Amino acid sequence: MTPDELLDVFHRRIRLPDADTIPGWKVELDGLVHRSYAEGPGGGGFVETPRGLGDDPDAVIAAQVEFFAARGLAFEWKTYAYDEPADLGERLVRHGFVAEDPETLILGEVDRILERPLALPSGVRLRDVEERADFHRIAVLTDALWHNGLERIEQQLADEARMFPDRLVVTVVEEEQSGPDGPVLTSGWIRFHPGTGFASLWGGGTLPEWRRRGLYSAMLVHRARIARERGYDYLRVDASQDSRPILQKLGLHGVTTTTPYTFTPGAAAPA
Repeated sequence: MTPDELLDVFHRRIRLPDADTIPGWKVELDGLVHRSYAEGPGGGGFVETPRGLGDDPDAVIAAQVEFFAARGLAFEWKTYAYDEPADLGERLVRHGFVAEDPETLILGEVDRILERPLALPSGVRLRDVEERADFHRIAVLTDALWHNGLERIEQQLADEARMFPDRLVVTVVEEEQSGPDGPVLTSGWIRFHPGTGFASLWGGGTLPEWRRRGLYSAMLVHRARIARERGYDYLRVDASQDSRPILQKLGLHGVTTTTPYTFTPGAAAPA
């Protein structure tokens, strides 16, 4: 499939029906706004507007800020380069949002990944995990790489694994002789979106000293095998600048860019 064909399928099967919200989070359609959120530990919110923002975009943005601020929840407004209005990002910043690093939306067919062998360097192993202790070790890695907090990732993975075990597989790469407190070298998880044909890949962070040794590629092939075994045809990744070349080398396609804008209640608005 061409990149344009893949993006069209993704938009129709994933974005319009909100098929990629975090399992267990409350999902609401507020006019043109697609909103999902969870309160309590590990909570937060996400907003998308795949159909645009209508005639008064600023009023729509202000209403979402008011909704989440009333609940004391930080949230992310996920934008895609083709979203309307074209100046959505600028409007969000004026309402107090902070733009995070842009990512590339990578889409592709599972079978393209499976054309590559799964190869790991000697002395390491790849393992699917289900225990809270492993989720904590993953959170230590992700916090060290991206400073996104220990509790949020650990709690989110634990809750998903408990409530929706058939829709999540979490994987680590670690040293073969590593004990229960040893570092995770690479971690990632795959979410399945029933009825869409899509599985999405998340995480993928690798310790700096272990990069360029094939760990990320091995993790990709492993998760693609799981997706194929479960009958999924397509993979989706929101890729950083580091992972994008690897994914494209493996046969997937960059189809557009995404930029998250975050809002934290109580944070000072930009000058």
